[in-house]
Amino acid sequence: MSDLVTKELMESVLAIAEQAGEAIKVVYDQADPVTVHTKSDDSPVTAADHAAHHVIVDKLTALTPDIPVFSEESENVSYAERKTWPRYWLVDPLDGTKEFINGTGEFTVNIALIEDHEPVLGVVTVPLKNQAYLGGQGVGAFKVDAGTWRKISVRTVENRQLVVVGSRRHGAEKLNALLAKLEAAGYQTDMTSMGSSLKFCLIAEGKADLYPRLAPTSEWDTAAAQAAEDADKSDDEKQVVKKEINPIQQCKKIVTTNTKNLFSKVHSSFKEKLEDLLMHCCETKTPLDS
Repeated sequence: MSDLVTKELMESVLAIAEQAGEAIKVVYDQADPVTVHTKSDDSPVTAADHAAHHVIVDKLTALTPDIPVFSEESENVSYAERKTWPRYWLVDPLDGTKEFINGTGEFTVNIALIEDHEPVLGVVTVPLKNQAYLGGQGVGAFKVDAGTWRKISVRTVENRQLVVVGSRRHGAEKLNALLAKLEAAGYQTDMTSMGSSLKFCLIAEGKADLYPRLAPTSEWDTAAAQAAEDADKSDDEKQVVKKEINPIQQCKKIVTTNTKNLFSKVHSSFKEKLEDLLMHCCETKTPLDS
């Protein structure tokens, strides 16, 4: 259990994420089209990504001067270096840049505190909705809506009916194949597509059951929402399922689900099938070396 995570710290990080969201909205609300640049990995980046990055890095550094900050938009910090960090902030200042560019509004600000390679605190804000999802070890998971906090938790899957969330832009063919296999195994699926960490947040809030990520993803995309899902859960209740991979290393494919409740509520013959289907959607990838 982390000795740093408190509700007061969560509130401070939430305030920082909200300030970053305001910086994003300044760019989003401009009349002129957003200028888009392409990074070395072919992903897009905008002035909003950089504005949010600078707000978060500056504010987190002031809040916790002894804890390094690693952001998607940080200058290159090798994995060889950061894997030795016992504790650090992991940030995606604008998760869902393509959604930002396309004007869907489905983008988030993600801030996670990592200790011993696992997320112990996470804050995900939804700037255009004035909402946030938070979680911390020993504190719990919360949704904040227009300033009002309420506790949230994952739900129990009943009667083999799964609400599935997936990416708008990645892995549709493989996702459809997985859904077909689940339905052949006796599950009814209701599929919704959306961008950014919102998919994780729906599971944390108890509005969805399964998020198969069947395309490349990075540690800053998943850590904050994973902390919200895993808050106050024992090891066998943790929500993000990965195969032979450290919890906070870049992985190629992720499945997130309400694993304990899901597996405990189905007939044993279906339990093994479902677990096998889910785990075969995960593939390991060597940790980032740059």
